[in-house]
Amino acid sequence: METVLITGGTGTIGRRLTQLLQQQGYTVTYLSRSAHEKNGVKSYLWDIDKAQLDIRAIQTADHIIHLAGAGVADSRWTDARKREILDSRTKSTALLASALKDTQHHVKSFVASSAIGYYGGDTGDRPLRENSPAGSDFLAQVTRTWERSVEAVAALGIRTVRIRTGVVLTMDGGALPKLVQPIKLGVGAPIASGQQYISWIHIDDLCRLFIEAMKNGEWNGVYNGVAPKPITNADLTHLIAKVLDKPQIMPNIPAFVIKLMFGELAVTVLGGSYVLNRRVADETSFQYTFPDIRKALDDLL
Repeated sequence: METVLITGGTGTIGRRLTQLLQQQGYTVTYLSRSAHEKNGVKSYLWDIDKAQLDIRAIQTADHIIHLAGAGVADSRWTDARKREILDSRTKSTALLASALKDTQHHVKSFVASSAIGYYGGDTGDRPLRENSPAGSDFLAQVTRTWERSVEAVAALGIRTVRIRTGVVLTMDGGALPKLVQPIKLGVGAPIASGQQYISWIHIDDLCRLFIEAMKNGEWNGVYNGVAPKPITNADLTHLIAKVLDKPQIMPNIPAFVIKLMFGELAVTVLGGSYVLNRRVADETSFQYTFPDIRKALDDLL
């Protein structure tokens, strides 16, 4: 069976993706800060800052899924943190492109994570498709530069796919546990107006999108990695409370409180985007396991 090399394999998405790939019989390898083997996954050493990479990772790979990148919402956006968010994505991609260029390999596909932040952190209720223009804020600038860095791989003749990922729903990390915890305690509430749209996707459907993009030679270019129907922050909060059978009595959390807590990072909570999965729906046969939010929450909660 073929070998899939994953960067960022120990992150929330990478761990679940690894499980699904192994269930399908693939051999999974990682690029990591340390060389080791665990749970059937061999990790090869790379150092992005020093532009070093164990070339055996490239030589043994049939496909590469590139997830590496510093977490956007992990800490306040200082100037140093902003630089880390950008560099962790662009430098890692440049290192992979250089290794692919200089090495004899048999890599068939390169599937790179991107983000719906490409369109901007707050785009209201305007429907956004893959051909919609990029935004101009920090997240959009990062994502545009991130996606441009992947062009160096495509220029080598390798089929390249970019998945603009939405808000990934999983209880193993990300936004959902932070929404669920206060609701379990009876103090959950919508944020600001609550009318900002969340373009979400169940983690299993996202991982299945990555796998399909890797396997299917007809996939090429950019796809929005979101479920068919976005939901507002208020509706999501109400539905989580309903699934958990918890009352929701608290007033909405004012926007200024979020801004005081998070600074510029608050846009990831206060902003919203109505992103559609047009290319997945119109050009592929991909079927979502969790196309609606209630089914997704029933599974996760």
